[in-house]
Amino acid sequence: MNGSAWFDWFRGAPWLSWGAAIHVLLFASVALHVLRHRRRADSTLLWLLIAWSLPVVGTVLYAMFGVDRVPKERWRRNVQRHVRMDGARDAATDDVVPEAYWRSVGGAPTVPADAWARELDRPLAALSESFPLLGGNRVTPLLTGDEAFPKMLEAIREARHHIHLQSFIIGNDATGREFMEAVAERAQAGVRVRVLYDRFGSSHALWGGLFRRYRKVPNLAMAGWTQSNVFRKQMHLNLRNHRKVLVVDGRIAFMGGVNLNEYSRSRGKVPAIQDYHFRLLGPIVQELQYSFLRDWHVMTEEDPVQLLSAQHFRRLPAEGGALVRVVNSGPSSDLRVAVDLFFNAVNAARKQVFIITPYFLPSEDLLRALRMAALRGVRVYLVVPEKSNHWYTTWAGRAMYEDLLESGVRIFERAPPFIHAKAMTVDDQLAIVGSSNWDFRSLYSNYETSLAVYDTRMVMHLKLLMSEDLHESREVELAAFKNRPVLHRYLENACGLLSPLL
Repeated sequence: MNGSAWFDWFRGAPWLSWGAAIHVLLFASVALHVLRHRRRADSTLLWLLIAWSLPVVGTVLYAMFGVDRVPKERWRRNVQRHVRMDGARDAATDDVVPEAYWRSVGGAPTVPADAWARELDRPLAALSESFPLLGGNRVTPLLTGDEAFPKMLEAIREARHHIHLQSFIIGNDATGREFMEAVAERAQAGVRVRVLYDRFGSSHALWGGLFRRYRKVPNLAMAGWTQSNVFRKQMHLNLRNHRKVLVVDGRIAFMGGVNLNEYSRSRGKVPAIQDYHFRLLGPIVQELQYSFLRDWHVMTEEDPVQLLSAQHFRRLPAEGGALVRVVNSGPSSDLRVAVDLFFNAVNAARKQVFIITPYFLPSEDLLRALRMAALRGVRVYLVVPEKSNHWYTTWAGRAMYEDLLESGVRIFERAPPFIHAKAMTVDDQLAIVGSSNWDFRSLYSNYETSLAVYDTRMVMHLKLLMSEDLHESREVELAAFKNRPVLHRYLENACGLLSPLL
């Protein structure tokens, strides 16, 4: 068969027609799914372009990374599980702590004394009904794993009844092994241990066999958070649990942005990535306890009566003057409150907004809020890494600089080591800390935990740490930025097109 005949056969091959039909059907399925729910137009158009331009591959990518909300059926099951938890929490039995009781032993819901703080907290109260604002807390900032890990390990080694450990990343390295060894030792001593990790973030430890080593340790239970299961027709790799929480004996808690891996602490001459974590004492520990137990129940379906036992919710005395509210967010329409949390805080600012985030890819409404705050005279400071651990997020974030700089927002790029901290202060009265970044993934796809803290002393302590990071940064000047090379503009705008997926 000569070349012309081969071409005629190839062009007329029936599999080409079948391939085209399959491509159209797959594209139509993506289009129907993406248009079923109201979402950002840029994200919708980008996924339609990918699905059409990359036959089959584009559909698989959308199924894996484009689904940024829990399917309705699965969400109903999760809600039913939470209802079971809430119902058990409200029940008045001898074994389960009723809500009225453990609210009273931990501290009654309160309101800020300051009128400005009351107005700022009012929408948060409506958004986070399950997590009231509680007083009598002490919140201590910890800088990187160098400060956080020794205190966390000390609390673990002093545990007498239970340890609840949750992390996005547990590394298959010396740090991961140290924490797993510490909880395993306490489990062997009779302490009840529950470890919840994200299967994507902790994939090296999962597939490297770290968790397998501790599978037979008595009193030690482990569960991997995932919403990707082929047998249940789920491929939602995009939905990850990004929370980092440790609760010991219901009396002390740690949370923030520090993952349990080697990068989080100094190694010889290699400094730790710059990060913030927080030690908590007081009634707010009960809220983080309940947050962990809800997540644990969703993955394991362990009996809520056992999870909500009185032994998990101790009588907690007042430890300080901080008013604190837990704000949980996630990929469902009624949990996407991270955007509202930040938006509300920026709009309420009268004097200053100070933000540190490792990834700056905010939604359009957050960008507008920052611009309007600066235009009305609020001093807005933004600190981001000079070089991200993902190069494309650096360029995508810079695509948003010019409008902010023109409005008066001051932007600083911190020199290495990479800054992974997530913190925001407003008017020296409010701090928002936790696991949530200012990017699309944290705002719309991840399960995140933040704390809204009203405590001038803690805010000033945190601002001191943030100011040190600012002083290690180079300010981005508007005139110089406008004169940047044309190649930089291409890179920024090209990466910026992908920001809804990052």
